[in-house]
Amino acid sequence: MKHKDLISIEELTVKEVNQILDLSARLKANKAGGVNLKGKTLGLVFQKPSNRTRVSFWVGMSKLKGHCIYLSPQELQLGERECVKDAGRVLSRYLDVIAARTFSHKMLLELAKYSSVPVINALTDLLHPCQALSDILTIKEIKKSFKGIKLAYVGDGNNVLHSLLYAAAKVGLDISYAVPKGYEPNEEILRKAKVIAKKTRSKIEKSNDAKKAAEGADFIYTDVWTSMHQEKAAAKRKEAFKSFQINTKLLSFAKRGCLVMHCLPAKRGLEITDEIMDGPQSIVYDQAENRLYVEQAILYLLLKDNKR
Repeated sequence: MKHKDLISIEELTVKEVNQILDLSARLKANKAGGVNLKGKTLGLVFQKPSNRTRVSFWVGMSKLKGHCIYLSPQELQLGERECVKDAGRVLSRYLDVIAARTFSHKMLLELAKYSSVPVINALTDLLHPCQALSDILTIKEIKKSFKGIKLAYVGDGNNVLHSLLYAAAKVGLDISYAVPKGYEPNEEILRKAKVIAKKTRSKIEKSNDAKKAAEGADFIYTDVWTSMHQEKAAAKRKEAFKSFQINTKLLSFAKRGCLVMHCLPAKRGLEITDEIMDGPQSIVYDQAENRLYVEQAILYLLLKDNKR
């Protein structure tokens, strides 16, 4: 991969996206002999609590024979106890790669600017690339191809949707999203995704009607209605999103056998019902597992030519 960092799927070429997916699949199948990061150290720089991201990166690096250090929000206090550019410069002297999970996307960009080692976006308020790459890996495992496959996203126009728009456009996957009025995705990200989609013949459709988005879908995806630091707006959001729940009725508009996706953590009974979450059409935990292999692939591809 020609990029020093992995900040956004938009910056990756189609070839690089497929390179990540192919290596992820080989790692999962134990057919990636010789792929290891022995002697390399990953630093997890987190401003937000984490379950899947922290564990998958840590376990993934360990399975590649590398080392991992976790810097919690309380320990580092990025941007408060120490300015971002100093942290980036100092951590670069110790680490071989950094996976950062920040509230502000601007802060992640600043960290990458002043870091001399690769920085991976492990989630910001704008993008969640590792999640979206894991999602399209899961879809490819099941369908073998992206051609003619429709992914429907219902819910908030947030960081997950932003990265899904980029990921779908890169691989030629059709995506239809439905969000309540006032909760639309970032216009610039949507514009860029549409430019990419023209080249790969991916269809991007938008709506404010969850049923319309779900029509003919092979996969239907959702995320929490209220993210961290949005708690004060929880009641307002609950009212705005009430018709966007993934339940039996909404699934009836999708293709027969449509599979259900969620990036987790889930608020059961809000954006998705227990019946669907635990039902036979749910592939939520397959997505979660695939985070491990995608992150391993990203780590290896960013570090394999690093002579440090």
